[in-house]
Amino acid sequence: MSGDRLQHIVNRLTDQLKRDVLVEKCLYDIREVLQSDRAVLYYFYRQWQGQVTCETLSAIEFSILGSTGPDECFNDEYAALYEGGRVREIADIETEPINECHRDFLRSMKVRANLVVPILTKKGLWGLLVAHQCSGPRTWLRSDIEFMQKQAENIAMSPTIQDS
Repeated sequence: MSGDRLQHIVNRLTDQLKRDVLVEKCLYDIREVLQSDRAVLYYFYRQWQGQVTCETLSAIEFSILGSTGPDECFNDEYAALYEGGRVREIADIETEPINECHRDFLRSMKVRANLVVPILTKKGLWGLLVAHQCSGPRTWLRSDIEFMQKQAENIAMSPTIQDS
């Protein structure tokens, strides 16, 4: 193996590690500041197809690591809204007027309330930062939303995210 090729591999691994540390810190901060049951990164590996690649939890039974979204629920219309900067806050999935497949999907993950903020890079919608309240309904405060948006901006501005 040539030195250049080895250096390229080392650089790629270093960038991935930096990205992972950044994301984990942001999720930890979100869960601590918002006191939510779960904070996750939903990363799009293909157009409108993604999965939960990182999470922080208040209890291990809330883990959804590796989960993919319901493809029939997350379509081009939803994606366009998030690409436009949409922030989605649901205080109670049982009373919110949402699509039934979305409600069922959230129930399957033990979600009762959620807050979703897009991570937008120059290339478009990179992922979603999500805070879940599993223990009951929750009214999300303006400060909660602004904090999540700031975390999403921090992730989006990272060179390791912009280049991925």
